[in-house]
Amino acid sequence: MNTPPLRDYQRTVHFADTDAAGVVYFANLLRFCHEAYEDALAQLGVDLRQFFSNSGLIVPITEAQMRFLKPLYCGDRLRVTIDPQRLDSSRFQLAYTLYNGAGDRVAIAQTQHICLQLPQRQRVAIPDPVRTWLKSAPEEASDREDSGDNREDVAS
Repeated sequence: MNTPPLRDYQRTVHFADTDAAGVVYFANLLRFCHEAYEDALAQLGVDLRQFFSNSGLIVPITEAQMRFLKPLYCGDRLRVTIDPQRLDSSRFQLAYTLYNGAGDRVAIAQTQHICLQLPQRQRVAIPDPVRTWLKSAPEEASDREDSGDNREDVAS
């Protein structure tokens, strides 16, 4: 792929996204981040049905953090940017910034993902083309596969 994929996702906030106070329900902001992640994968040419199905590989989120800065309301435009970062050969992190239609930051978030092979749930290398997407970001952590630290392996 010659150019990096767009890491920008846009949507309108719908009534169903809000709570009784009329603001976006906090958990929906994380859902918007995941929508942006799915959109980025689709831009990479990933078949989402295959990627998220039981194809022998799972990519669970092992950590999620979010900081809320300003409220969003029904009808607001929302833009989510993603900064992907490879952590090691089987883990990556996505940093999200969420903006309202005026361009104000409304939230920042981060998710960490690990690639596991089924049925053993053992770490495996990040698959292409996700690895290609991450190439533009430097590896932040040393490769921990050989350290014996497999605490990220997820039990059923």
